[in-house]
Amino acid sequence: MNQVISEIRLNDGLTLPTLGLGTYKLNGNEGANAIKQAIDIGYRLIDTAYNYENEGTVGEAVRRSSVPREELRITSKLPGRYQTYDKAIVTIQESLYRANLDYYDLYLIHWPNPKQDLYVEAWQALIDAKKQGLIRSIGVCNFLPEHLERLQKETGVLPSLNQIELHPFFNQEEQRQWHEKHNVKTESWSPIARANELLENEVLQQIADQHGKSISQVILRWHIQLGAIPIPKSASPERQLENISIFDFTLNEEEMERIATLTRPDGRLKNQDPAFYEEF
Repeated sequence: MNQVISEIRLNDGLTLPTLGLGTYKLNGNEGANAIKQAIDIGYRLIDTAYNYENEGTVGEAVRRSSVPREELRITSKLPGRYQTYDKAIVTIQESLYRANLDYYDLYLIHWPNPKQDLYVEAWQALIDAKKQGLIRSIGVCNFLPEHLERLQKETGVLPSLNQIELHPFFNQEEQRQWHEKHNVKTESWSPIARANELLENEVLQQIADQHGKSISQVILRWHIQLGAIPIPKSASPERQLENISIFDFTLNEEEMERIATLTRPDGRLKNQDPAFYEEF
């Protein structure tokens, strides 16, 4: 059963589906089969990263799929250790070689790594790689407003998208408002919080029962209605289908408000605060 996902347009004109597939830990032949199966079900946005060590797996899934390459949106990310300009350019090329793709639709700086203070240099490399046709759209992950403002000030180019930790326990309201004001799309990593705690939450269970949906479906629908793009990861065809089957119901205002009450000041899952966290 092939599901149809709604789309949004980025500030540079590229369209993206409003829901994608995360691929962390989907590796090798099993991973390629799981990703191909997701594409068959209807996923068109596939998220990988240099540090996931599965760009080749994603590329193989693309080749195994019967969906034309131009209908897919493949994302990868630059790791922290390669943020100098020259290393970033080579890493982007290497990323493409690993996946055996001619271009990435979206390429992101994985973390700002503020102590290194190289993210502006890395951003300039992404800008140039886009001009060279290696990337169609460029963005970042885990950047705070202060980092984004600096990119704009020093290069004149704002990211098309910022992929951030976002789930009901950490709803990132201020960050999302900044994005909206500056026409930067929000993408959510760990949208279901990698945790069983959310899946046992009474508020979410009541809302799910109201709609005859699962808690996961309610959470993913909540992301969509916030204007964010969730990228849940699953290798199971049943779960992949469940995650994508969220375009036939709507949460009302009161339900959205009830979910908003679940957020916590310390809601980050692994205490990875972009103001301090350094990725290798």
